[in-house]
Amino acid sequence: MSNRNGLVITSGIRLAALTGVLLVSGCGSKKKAEGEPAGAGATPAPGAPAATSNAPGITATEIKIGQTMPYSGPLSSYGAIGKTETAFFRMINEKGGINGRKINLISYDDAYTAPKAVEQTRKLVEGDGVAFVFGSVGTATNTAVQGYLNEHKVPQLFIATGADKWADPAKNPWTIGWQPSYRTEAKIYARYLLKEKPAAKICVLYQNDDFGKDYLAGLKDGFGEQYDKLVIKTASYEVTDPTVDSQVITLQASGCDTLIGGETPKAAVGTIRKVADMGWKPLFLMSNVSVSVTAVFTPAGLEKSTGIITGLYLKDPKDPAMASDAGMTEYRAFMKQYAPPELNPEDANAVFAYGVSMSLVHVLTQCGNDLSRENIMKQAASLSKLVVPVAVPGVEITTSATDFRPFSQMQLGRFNGTSFERFGDVLSAD
Repeated sequence: MSNRNGLVITSGIRLAALTGVLLVSGCGSKKKAEGEPAGAGATPAPGAPAATSNAPGITATEIKIGQTMPYSGPLSSYGAIGKTETAFFRMINEKGGINGRKINLISYDDAYTAPKAVEQTRKLVEGDGVAFVFGSVGTATNTAVQGYLNEHKVPQLFIATGADKWADPAKNPWTIGWQPSYRTEAKIYARYLLKEKPAAKICVLYQNDDFGKDYLAGLKDGFGEQYDKLVIKTASYEVTDPTVDSQVITLQASGCDTLIGGETPKAAVGTIRKVADMGWKPLFLMSNVSVSVTAVFTPAGLEKSTGIITGLYLKDPKDPAMASDAGMTEYRAFMKQYAPPELNPEDANAVFAYGVSMSLVHVLTQCGNDLSRENIMKQAASLSKLVVPVAVPGVEITTSATDFRPFSQMQLGRFNGTSFERFGDVLSAD
């Protein structure tokens, strides 16, 4: 595989067995790749002490990190992310850890509620003494702790939410996301519709919080002056609403022929069912966070989900074309050996967790023995064309001190009843 002058995360299980570290620079070459941050690829003495005193949670043998997850509550399907990440770091530790240090991941349940997220995050920082927070799920829950973490200069790293506000290093220099922002995703949808269906009558169903409102903002960005002409009706729902049936009925009655869902899984299941049960057949685009075949489409009905379009940046584990793909082969081997039995390897949430965990290992490896909070953030913001093996080909991670959007590209895919068939070019919102 060419690395296009960037960095490639290679052969996870194979490389870990050889070196105890999951990632290397380049394509097996020790030569520093163009654009590679200073210090990348260096291998400090295993177990050497941290190079600075500002390294809470770091010892000669351990890197202690924490997160909160919705293991219970309305978005409990996302709990698969935390379980997969726990399994991933168990694999890393068995292979020697990162530069001789083992990862100690503390993962608490926040039930997708802001007060619980605040309580558990403070416990992680003040009680457990973690080095940083990694991969916590949810826009509302991460929003609730963002001010606290930035005030205390604790990295809020690669959080599992695509809210556009995570990419604001001037205001919140200790917070960075990982996935494409919802605003970027919606802007890509707008550009697709302007080209393929310029006379569309569009309805939008969105969650009434920063997550859902980012989709509206992205559509306004993408449609520009045509927004009011093309988007004829919007409706919102609360994450605690038992159903979205009334909203779907209202949208269908407005005469829409195109439906965009800025929804989380529970609402997405309800929307897909209701649209199908009404006999409504709009061009249907759904948020990337709610297109897991196991967590959304199967409970909604695979036939009812057929035809849905989404933006993809990670490979679909159910895609037959991925059967011999090297990155997905390694992912499946990891899931078979390390994942708890309740996790389904075909769950897109597990693929997400695997990919983001690989990215974190890369950042920590780049840190060498300087595991200060400042250097951890510096390295997270110093990624150049990083290729994650489970990412869609052509989709890469790049960050800088002024660009906190690791992924900013997607390729559209249409669900065929079994998996997503990608079509068109890799797109960006730029």
